[in-house]
Amino acid sequence: MTTTAPAPVGQPTDRRRWWALAVIGLAQLLVIIDMTIMTIALPSAQRELGMSDAARQWAITGYTVAFGGLLLLGGRLADRLGRKNTLLVGAIGFALASAVGGAATSTEMLIAARAGQGVFAALLAPSTISLLTTTFTEPRERAQVFGIFSAIMMSGAALGLVAGGALAEYLDWRWCLYVNLPIAAVAAVLGVFVLPKVEGHRDTPLDWISAVLGGGAIVSLVYALSEAAERGFGSGLVLGLLAAALVLVAVFVARQARVKGPLLPLSVVTERSRAAAFLGVAFAAFGMFGMFLFLTFQLQAIMGYGALLAGVAFLPFVGANVLMSTQVTSRLAPRLGPRPLLVGGLLLLAVSMALLTRLTPESSYAGLLLPAEMLLGAGAGLVMPTVVNAATQGVRPKDAGVASAFITTSQQVGASLGTATLNTIAASATASVVAGGAAATVHGYATASGWAAGVLAVGAVLAGVLFRRPSPVPQPSQ
Repeated sequence: MTTTAPAPVGQPTDRRRWWALAVIGLAQLLVIIDMTIMTIALPSAQRELGMSDAARQWAITGYTVAFGGLLLLGGRLADRLGRKNTLLVGAIGFALASAVGGAATSTEMLIAARAGQGVFAALLAPSTISLLTTTFTEPRERAQVFGIFSAIMMSGAALGLVAGGALAEYLDWRWCLYVNLPIAAVAAVLGVFVLPKVEGHRDTPLDWISAVLGGGAIVSLVYALSEAAERGFGSGLVLGLLAAALVLVAVFVARQARVKGPLLPLSVVTERSRAAAFLGVAFAAFGMFGMFLFLTFQLQAIMGYGALLAGVAFLPFVGANVLMSTQVTSRLAPRLGPRPLLVGGLLLLAVSMALLTRLTPESSYAGLLLPAEMLLGAGAGLVMPTVVNAATQGVRPKDAGVASAFITTSQQVGASLGTATLNTIAASATASVVAGGAAATVHGYATASGWAAGVLAVGAVLAGVLFRRPSPVPQPSQ
């Protein structure tokens, strides 16, 4: 006669665990989709609220700066207070900030609401990944779950473009913010019942000085890169912010090495395989978000697509990403280990960007953009599940939140750096073409794509060198 051992205390049953995955996925979707959905809504919001061009940029930057600056603190709060608690608070706060933004009657009100979204997103993002790592522990199951979660992470940005285009075209720009309310409500209400109650590590200290140093460094860097896209890297403001970021990072690292309870234990980022994972997601985001920018302009400004049709044109990327993340990577990860999947994914991304060096004003969607998107989606589908798994593998439970936060931090810094750098390269290449016009603009996109391909190839080499060895396939106990 056999008996079934009871589930460990704090661990949900199998059915509840999969419902928990649905809640975690919805919460992550809030964070990711909001990084792009307002991009399409912004022209309408600017006209209605009478925003200046400078203020318009802050409707995007306000979110990313608050989000990036508070991520490490949000991760540590998740470790200390319990990930379920911070996820629920983050979801409710995000919904309230979205409601305020949707009802905005002035530029200042909209920017403040967007910054509020960033604050609560900084609680949400670390909570989602760390909840996954503590809820799903069996290696093959982790590979499957991280595949699903990573598909949400990487496809959410493209889905934001689709949703933003549809809402802006058929309803109103305000619905690009109001749409967050039902998603957050479902995640919060369902989360109360199905999320595992993982006790917080109350003994984990909160180093507020490190929070200020680390947050200030990320804010300075993200703000500098946002301004570099408009002003160029030679701007005094940009150079000053970059210098401030470097000084703050140096002081932050020095403090983490000697303080008793560091905000970010250096062991989290210096272990070679985890370092490779963090670099991998940064390199992937560098190329991918630059591609989103160029292809959006190519589709709308050069090829004449409307906002909705341009968003729909990104769906093949979503499909390829979901298929690779959930059906291929989840099966290969336990057999091959992370190194070949991360390296192969970055190389696929590089090939995709290399294809875009052939862009011309006459390029067709089916002939060039579609295959580039499919390769990009497949490459991202190899990279992201591998990164999430490798970056959280072997981390102490009390550090799971801050390790998860650093995944998102790496992604955001890579995306900001890629957008600013590639936009600067594209603008310079465009200016070098005497004739001007559409041909010069597209030449800029193609040139920047070539640089992105080279950066991604370098990232693949670095990731391969840093990983110690492929993880062995766990053998069943005898």
